Amino acid sequence: MTASRYQIHDASAIPSPSLLFYPELIRANLARMIEIAGGSDRLRPHGKTHKTREIFQMALQMGVRKHKVATVAEAELAAQSGVPDVFLAYPLVGPNCERFARLVRSSPQTQILACVDDVEATAQLEAALRGGPPVEAVVDLDVGQHRTGVSELAKAVALYERIARSPVLRCGGLHAYDGHNNAPEPEKRRQVVAEITERVQELLNLLHRKGLPVPRIVAGGTPSFPFWAKVDLPNLECSPGTCVLHDHGYQSKFSDVGFTIAAALLGRVVSKPTSDRVTLDLGTKAVGFDPPPANRIALWDIPEHRVVGHYEEHLILESPHAEQFGIGQEVYGSPTHICTTVALHREAVVVERGRVVDRWPILARDRRLTI
Repeated sequence: MTASRYQIHDASAIPSPSLLFYPELIRANLARMIEIAGGSDRLRPHGKTHKTREIFQMALQMGVRKHKVATVAEAELAAQSGVPDVFLAYPLVGPNCERFARLVRSSPQTQILACVDDVEATAQLEAALRGGPPVEAVVDLDVGQHRTGVSELAKAVALYERIARSPVLRCGGLHAYDGHNNAPEPEKRRQVVAEITERVQELLNLLHRKGLPVPRIVAGGTPSFPFWAKVDLPNLECSPGTCVLHDHGYQSKFSDVGFTIAAALLGRVVSKPTSDRVTLDLGTKAVGFDPPPANRIALWDIPEHRVVGHYEEHLILESPHAEQFGIGQEVYGSPTHICTTVALHREAVVVERGRVVDRWPILARDRRLTI
């Protein structure tokens, strides 16, 4: 990977660290999503990656009308952006149930789906929704990640029947997110998808025998997306997310998915404390820090380097080429995890053909907008 495709012709007025978005590449990734899915109707991409009004609207313009989100704020932003169908794929408990209910009441133009995996949490959601319009509830299945969801078929059926009897909830379908399905080998990912499909089909058969509607099955993430796209399940919706912007982590591990890095970071050399060290301003407040320090960002301008320290405002590298870099020199790179990186920035600098053309606020990085 080289920085030339992502460089700004004149970045002298752009402070660093800065998050950069490239609309042409984002559009290409959305088009690739639609191609893999076999049409926009089979897509429900995850907005937690970008958290921006402009990308929601870009997807709408390309025919993608269903989206998935992880927070009430993201759901509110999607509704404000004109998205007609939003799935909040996260358990709602405590005050978030009332926030969700207020969002539903204030957004009649948007169908907002809830996610449930527990009887007690379902009761809390029902209490908050009383007096308002009915809401479709999607049952979250634990298909192997063991993070959320119902793992036993009998419990899933019982919860689904509970929804069917509810005065304020409606049967919304099933959610099967396979976040653990991230092996580098495509065949291993395909096999996991096949195994999950069998379990989902078994549950689907049980629900159909009871006469219960299953209007949608929301499945998968970016690594497993190409394999879910080939699955023949009724009303299947694929929900990749990271690939809207893509990142170094997925580019290096999942070359088979065919997406392009469409976001980058601009940093600068701020110090050269020793003859073999370079310190950049790409600290942990600019780069998502969930991978280990040595693997948090791919720097396209500095060959043969290793990370020796990563602090709030400093990224310290050792390199035999350190003396070649001047103080203030611009450096470009891709974070290993773009989702957590985007959430650290108030706005993205928008670059087209090497020129800054706009700035897009990362509105849903906040946990709360107006609700």
